[in-house]
Amino acid sequence: MKHSLKGLCGAGALVLPLSVWAAPVVEDLSANQQNNLYQQTQARPEASGNLLLFNQLQDNQRQIKELRGQIEELRYQLEQQKTLAQERYLELEQRINGLAAAPGADNAAQGDGAASSAEPGDDGDPAAMAAGQEDRQAYRAAFQKVQDRDFDAALTAFETFVKNYPDSPLRANGYYWLGELYSARSELEPAAQAFTTVIEDYPQSNKLPDALYKLGLLKARQGQPDASKQLLNRVQQEYPDSNAASMAGDFLNQSGL
Repeated sequence: MKHSLKGLCGAGALVLPLSVWAAPVVEDLSANQQNNLYQQTQARPEASGNLLLFNQLQDNQRQIKELRGQIEELRYQLEQQKTLAQERYLELEQRINGLAAAPGADNAAQGDGAASSAEPGDDGDPAAMAAGQEDRQAYRAAFQKVQDRDFDAALTAFETFVKNYPDSPLRANGYYWLGELYSARSELEPAAQAFTTVIEDYPQSNKLPDALYKLGLLKARQGQPDASKQLLNRVQQEYPDSNAASMAGDFLNQSGL
């Protein structure tokens, strides 16, 4: 009997630790619920923040559209003012040229915005006197188209002239009339380039005062009043006895530059 009790006790001693280690694990559900609730409360501010950013993005895009509209409106107003200024300068230029035109002067292109300055004949133009017969004839043929008011043909003829006669004493005159013809077509940039060629490449040309004056008017039409005033003042200072100086003074006074 004692042996059987001892055996049971020994068996119990072995079984007890196994039962302890094999005990089921009980999860703390309340802790898990608290964690899930915490995670949910964290997710809500994140979603709210994304919505706020989205709304701000929408507002920014709307403001950008409004600013673009304002910029386009200002650009349109600027173009309108520029156009009005160009028209005013053209009218003023034509009025001054009309008053300054002498009897017998070349008025062929005056109504189209070109200069009214006369084109001297051989007796009054050293360049024409020094020119060869071929280039002088080509030049006269091109200028005749100006007098005939065939300005498109005149433009082509003078372009051909300056290309075919690079050493002609009349080449500066050719560039001057290119400037006049481009200006009459309101092609201001090539006109400015032609007048600049006369000024920079042919400083001894008798067309220099007129080129300075005309380039000054072009700068005014291009919205560059400071450059315009500088060129017109230069005409008055360097060529005070020229018709160009007189017209430059009139333009400065009437335009308020």
